[in-house]
Amino acid sequence: MPPRTTDSTPGSRDDDRSPSTGPEPEITGDRDGGAAAGSEATGSRGMAAGAGQDRPPATGTEPGEAETLADTLRDAEAAGAEPRPDIDPADTGEAKPPADTTRMKTGEAGGPAGSFGRDRTGLSALADEGGGTAGARPAEGRSGPEAGTEHEAHTRSPAVGDDAGQRVAAMRRAADGGRRWRGLHVAGCAVLLAVAVTGGAIAAGGVQDRGAGVDAVSAAGALSPGDLARGDLDAGIASLQKHLRAQPRDFGSWATLGVAYVEQARTKGDPSRYPQAERALKRSLELEPGNDQALAGRAALAAARHDFPGALTYAGRALKQNPYNERALCSRIDALVELGRYDDAAKAADTADDRRPGIPVFTRYAYVHELRGDVRTARAVLERALGSARAPADVAYVATALGQLAWSQGEYKTALGHYARALAADDAYLPALEGRARAQAASGDRAAAVKGLEQVVARFPLPGPLVALGELYEDRGADGDRAKAGDQYALVDAWTALARAGGANTDLETAMAAADHGDKKEALRAARAEWERRHSVHTADALAWALHVNGRDEEALPYARRATATGYRNAVFLYHRGVIERATGDDREARTHLKAALDLNPGFSPLGAREARTALEDLEGNR
Repeated sequence: MPPRTTDSTPGSRDDDRSPSTGPEPEITGDRDGGAAAGSEATGSRGMAAGAGQDRPPATGTEPGEAETLADTLRDAEAAGAEPRPDIDPADTGEAKPPADTTRMKTGEAGGPAGSFGRDRTGLSALADEGGGTAGARPAEGRSGPEAGTEHEAHTRSPAVGDDAGQRVAAMRRAADGGRRWRGLHVAGCAVLLAVAVTGGAIAAGGVQDRGAGVDAVSAAGALSPGDLARGDLDAGIASLQKHLRAQPRDFGSWATLGVAYVEQARTKGDPSRYPQAERALKRSLELEPGNDQALAGRAALAAARHDFPGALTYAGRALKQNPYNERALCSRIDALVELGRYDDAAKAADTADDRRPGIPVFTRYAYVHELRGDVRTARAVLERALGSARAPADVAYVATALGQLAWSQGEYKTALGHYARALAADDAYLPALEGRARAQAASGDRAAAVKGLEQVVARFPLPGPLVALGELYEDRGADGDRAKAGDQYALVDAWTALARAGGANTDLETAMAAADHGDKKEALRAARAEWERRHSVHTADALAWALHVNGRDEEALPYARRATATGYRNAVFLYHRGVIERATGDDREARTHLKAALDLNPGFSPLGAREARTALEDLEGNR
């Protein structure tokens, strides 16, 4: 499975308040996956992936279950893992308020960690089963927030299967001309793709934009417990819209709706929903300036659009209002990770663990350790999270994260076991279906892998599974397979253009996909542009590989070294570094890193692993 990134906030409870005496339905949701709002680039031949779809769902935890990670890390240390360094939460620059603040007394916000019961299921946990809502037009002659109320309230939710099938079929029809799109004017391309992916719900020149989703903030009274228990995102959104028709000045519900749209984009790979999310969050802030729910939602939206400096800014503003806002705490970790500020991300994870321990924080904490090469602690924390998971969505998410971690270390049988557990909890969970297919491919069961990925992309044609399927077709090499592979790569271009039309930055996805399966010059342009924005290990690897495929290996080598400098155990990064070292004449280092890639994860990519073996054999033969 491609390495996980944190460019959108995962499932979290965002009614960050102490419990009240009366019922208070809420929507929540956070992280990532990464993907970024459904953006997910694949970690195959030339790609280390940023998974935006696979984000942790949010659930409340039983008091006593949401302990900090101290016990887990003590156990991990006893087993030989690296201990967590002691870091003063004050080092993060965020003041930790006393436990008896007025907010906590009044129940307004900022309740202590672990104060929620496990029946409080989060929106991002629910979203993977929901279908998209069809677009509706605002009332004629109206614009702005009030038109938004009318528009949101009358949006309809068609049958999930019909909606998904129509969108995918339309997108594939558009992708038939994908190779010609590179010559089209950008604006015309964006309109074409928006129409294709939404099944015609957005007319060219129309007034409706569609937003997208990653998490959801709490909404008092907007969602019924039944909707949440069923995990029906569409029903939840419809309930919010109905509620806002009756209570258009409910700023909390506007914030919830905004993040629900972000979540919808993530789960459906439809970033055209971002503008809709932005309008809802803006409306919440107009009604209640500075409210932490909407600010945390803006952080999630910014992360989903890959605006990580913006996500950091909004998360900081939300935390000034409410230092216990789980979504903001998690978005802060996500943004620091994606900006390559790993030491700061580790401190932020410690702070979040102190304030709001639970599955959303635990999974991020594990990923920060994984990026620094501490796989044992990452695994121990994820196992602790899985042990505390109660809702099926939480079990599916955390088991999938464990499957991804096992796959990345070449432990395919273990990975398949984790994916089986995830699918037992939710048999339609797409990241688990995709992960299982990748593990099957790495284990040699290519027929099952192809079938599985075909089922995944038939529902949601996201970049990660599209490229993985295309490479399996190429590797199989049967009649017509090269054309089939080309169709998958054309759909990646389609998704990327749609994401741009929704205001998302897709340069990292473009760089990773185009380096091996598209325009090499465009790959280098995109990689350079992304490196100007952030210096993460994934960006360093993408720039190194884009430079390599353009014949600029001496320039590529420092970036390849930087991608592996944190100790992150990623076979794709090691493969790229070995190939670049070979091209620069350093055969000894090339052998070291190509062998390390194949020893770590010999099935990291159908094409890349084959090329790594060939290169290593050539080097060994020339010794």
